[in-house]
Amino acid sequence: MLLVNVSCQESEFATSYPNPSKISETTVEKQFTGVLYSNREYVLPGYTHYFTTLRTSLNPYTQATGTLSQSGRYVPGSAGVENVWYGYYNMMAQYRELQKVYASKPAEQQAGLKIFMLAAPIYVYDHTQRIVDVHGSIPFSQAGMLSTNGGDYAGSVAKFDTAEEIYTFMLDDLKRIATELNSITLNAGYQKAFQTQDFLNKGDIMAWKRYANSLRLRLLNRVSDVQSFKARVNTEMAEILGNAATYPIVETNAQNIQVNVYDINTDINSKGFREGLASDGWYGNTAGKAMIDHMNANKDPRLPILFEPGANAAGKYNGIDPMATEAVQTAQFNAGQVAIYNRYTLSHNEFFPGVLINAPQMNLIKAEHYLRSGNDAAAKTAYETAITQSVEFYNNILSITNARGITGSVIPTPATPASVAAYIAGEGVNWSKATTPAQKLSLIATQKWLHYNVVQPYENWADIRRLDMPVLNFQTDNANAQTLPPSRWTIPGNEITYNAANYAAVRASDNLKTRVFWDVK
Repeated sequence: MLLVNVSCQESEFATSYPNPSKISETTVEKQFTGVLYSNREYVLPGYTHYFTTLRTSLNPYTQATGTLSQSGRYVPGSAGVENVWYGYYNMMAQYRELQKVYASKPAEQQAGLKIFMLAAPIYVYDHTQRIVDVHGSIPFSQAGMLSTNGGDYAGSVAKFDTAEEIYTFMLDDLKRIATELNSITLNAGYQKAFQTQDFLNKGDIMAWKRYANSLRLRLLNRVSDVQSFKARVNTEMAEILGNAATYPIVETNAQNIQVNVYDINTDINSKGFREGLASDGWYGNTAGKAMIDHMNANKDPRLPILFEPGANAAGKYNGIDPMATEAVQTAQFNAGQVAIYNRYTLSHNEFFPGVLINAPQMNLIKAEHYLRSGNDAAAKTAYETAITQSVEFYNNILSITNARGITGSVIPTPATPASVAAYIAGEGVNWSKATTPAQKLSLIATQKWLHYNVVQPYENWADIRRLDMPVLNFQTDNANAQTLPPSRWTIPGNEITYNAANYAAVRASDNLKTRVFWDVK
């Protein structure tokens, strides 16, 4: 476990967000920013995450990208997995330092600083869900405590908490946090400090309320098929969705929870997206056949915004067939026939935001909940709203691009309301033409897949594993023990070596085939 101390200066974070590990002293306010900052490379789309981790695992496993039929492709690369693991535990160390500094303050100061201690865990739990969803059991409740324990390394190795325990804890605590946020008041001084240090939501308490409740909704939806959680899921999702005043969530794209880029000359930028997604010859941004075929067949208005045709494809969008041989796939790519992710919208767009939670995602979760609850009309409304908002989301992304003059490509035209209406009414998308709950769930799952694509890869992989929809075909890799995409990632080697006693408790389930607890279908 990576255990690092961090501190930062308010004035510098208010401008260019420098490396907090190089600054000598900390406060609650500064340490809060350190928590946000420490994990920024796994929020903003950057080189290491996209090239090392996502290119070799999640994006091909969801067929958000097309990849070559090479042996070993279903075994996640160890470097990519370790990078995400260390990034998470670096953030946890910063969070524990925040808790330590806060605990050292007198009660009067703690009362004024409480907003920082309500906001920080929301962000931490967001990323904890991501790590649990790919690994299952992880060190959590005792993780990151080296500084708190006075540098006692032996006393700071952390037990593994089960995925179910972590989900239960986060759901309980997020409900507590949501309740406390409804009654919190800040004096002018603390409000100013919160606005200065909070580069995610700019000190907007309502945005943090939406973040907390939207994350609760996402967690609840993830465990909706787990028998031991069903009663809680039904009660709490209905409570949240039925009481917007008490439990506000993200409803519109204007309310999206994301790290916006304002100045690409600061550390808050997406410059690394270009090489991370679109490095020449590495198939990181090539289209998969299933996604392209669906978008082509249904005249998806997002198609020219998300993708651009191959250089020699005469304007046609083609994806790599996962069932073809490597020789066929390579020849197709070399001939310039394969579509790639649109460089204006995505990889060359240095203003691309760090996406955490957005309105289309929330409405697709609502649609699934209402469908389960037997409220077809509400499910239909949420489903169609999500599609409209997804198109709007990508139109908005396109509008902020700073990419210019890309060889062989022109900036795409934004989608129109008429094209969205026609798409929603089309044969393969129309809600009313789906006659069974299973068919309607398939529509919802497919729209999640299309909306998430390479932008929200963890959400994409989690929902595909949980729902087994959309149905994707994969060629069996008979030359490797892992013949098909895995059900999870395994624990990195350094954790196994240096936390051996605690790892022993989860060793039996630490393999690529054991499903995460919410994957029950």
